[in-house]
Amino acid sequence: MKRIISVIAISSILLTFTACGSKNIDAAASETKNTVTSENIESSDKKAKIVTTIFPEYDWVNAILGDKKDDAEVYMLLDNGVDLHSYQPTAMDIANIADCDLFIYVGGESDEWVEDALKESLNEDMIVINLLDTLGSSIKEEELVEGMEAEEEESEEAEGEEEGPEYDEHVWLSLKNAKAICESIEGALETIDPENASYYRANTDDYSKKLDNLDSKYADAVSSAATKTVLFGDRFPFRYMTDDYGLDYYAAFVGCSAETEASFETIAFLAGKVDELGLSSVLTIEGAGHKIAETIVQNTATKDQQILTLDSMQSTTAKDVENGASYLSIMENNLEVLKEALSSNR
Repeated sequence: MKRIISVIAISSILLTFTACGSKNIDAAASETKNTVTSENIESSDKKAKIVTTIFPEYDWVNAILGDKKDDAEVYMLLDNGVDLHSYQPTAMDIANIADCDLFIYVGGESDEWVEDALKESLNEDMIVINLLDTLGSSIKEEELVEGMEAEEEESEEAEGEEEGPEYDEHVWLSLKNAKAICESIEGALETIDPENASYYRANTDDYSKKLDNLDSKYADAVSSAATKTVLFGDRFPFRYMTDDYGLDYYAAFVGCSAETEASFETIAFLAGKVDELGLSSVLTIEGAGHKIAETIVQNTATKDQQILTLDSMQSTTAKDVENGASYLSIMENNLEVLKEALSSNR
């Protein structure tokens, strides 16, 4: 794979951003091939540079690269457990994007910074993949369902302005979406490295079969489930997943909500739904605090529901990757949690 940007150009942009500061990085990690880091490391002339924002993108790229991973440098910007919705790029993140060959990002409101970052590009041949654009008409608008806490109103400055639809960014939590996105990534890798096109095609076909197989397992689990409703005492980033399999849901907040406190009315409504539907579980997403879910359980009639966690992969860290975390393994674990949540009602 040929690198297009000269070392001189890379050095220039690094000097430009030095005054803004940079991230410290573990010395051992920086020596690892295919490093998961946003630190700008000088590339060899033979390696293509691929920058991804979130873990699923990073993992899909590596799955398609397969044994050719050593011929590329793949970076994951959100590598320290920073949530997609609160991430702000560092100067070094911008520098990494500026000279990469392939840049992959989600494309929702959380990625509004990307437009300015791409203006710094030094590579006229850079390929950019926006996940929402890739999925086109299949993306969904944020949905406010019954009982869900409404978002606080925007500032007075925004009053009177006509707002466009807010799209649900969490497209990676659909196995069907993952398959479509991998096809787009494979096409980009073929363009960057045409000599290995057939190899990337074979890897993508193999990975697609794994996605299809897991998709079938989800469908079977939902088909045989005792209940077809999930209830989240948390944000709800799993709409793409529930829509794929015809599940109903209730939740405290929409997936991209910045709210952390639920009103008494929201807690009471969700606790009442647990009782009404006879649910044995209240679900949350990954994270240390599950106060809302705990409060919902304490306000049910029996007060004995399990609190189960589905991993939305918004906070997957470099350490998780080193410990063997993969998109497929996390989705497989989520399937087991979902089975338990749907397995019984009272």
